[in-house]
Amino acid sequence: MRVLLIHGSVGNAEAWTPVRPALEQRYEVLAPNRGGYPPGPLLERIDFERQAEELAPLLGEGAHLVGHSYGGVISLLIAAAHPELVRSLAVSEPPAFGLARGNPVVDDLVERLAEHFEHGPREPRAFAEGFLALVGSETRLPDRLPPQLEQGIRATMAERMPWEAEIPLDQLAAAPFPKLVLSGAHNPAFDAVCDVLETSLGAERAVLPGAGHSLARAPGYAERLMAFLA
Repeated sequence: MRVLLIHGSVGNAEAWTPVRPALEQRYEVLAPNRGGYPPGPLLERIDFERQAEELAPLLGEGAHLVGHSYGGVISLLIAAAHPELVRSLAVSEPPAFGLARGNPVVDDLVERLAEHFEHGPREPRAFAEGFLALVGSETRLPDRLPPQLEQGIRATMAERMPWEAEIPLDQLAAAPFPKLVLSGAHNPAFDAVCDVLETSLGAERAVLPGAGHSLARAPGYAERLMAFLA
């Protein structure tokens, strides 16, 4: 059985390195690098809807779908569009903040992120430091950015704002495949989105503190994901 892993922002599919060894013992693992991220060419614009369309064929004849952060938004859209091909869906802290607008902590984070993307620094390192702090990532930037990481940051700067995504909750709730929502207990705005998904989709919920927004590095993440897939 195939597992399709969709990565988030800043880093490419190497972000899944902590969980791949466990998954590869039992599954065929596909972890594509999203368009705009290395080693592919940088894109002027990255859109979650287009990338959902581009990545959906990788489900093949059926696959477990796992998405993190921006990749979680993409995974939600793929799963809603192709429920017959999704064996299960696991998303960790997707920034689908449109699902929880009106919540003060969500609205505040959206406002600060929008300000950073629109008026924040254009120099990659300065942009990334501000962005990672806002989302609560545990990623630590090296003193000198390697070209691959710099491209990943520039790709993040080109992404369409994820809270613009219209997540079809009713379609996802009606889909028969199991759902798992994971969060890291570090940011109430992400918690609020995960709460909505848990309730609306009838999803299992796992809270794994210890790595901030970098859920794949959280203690117990690989084990919880493997148990869910099994």
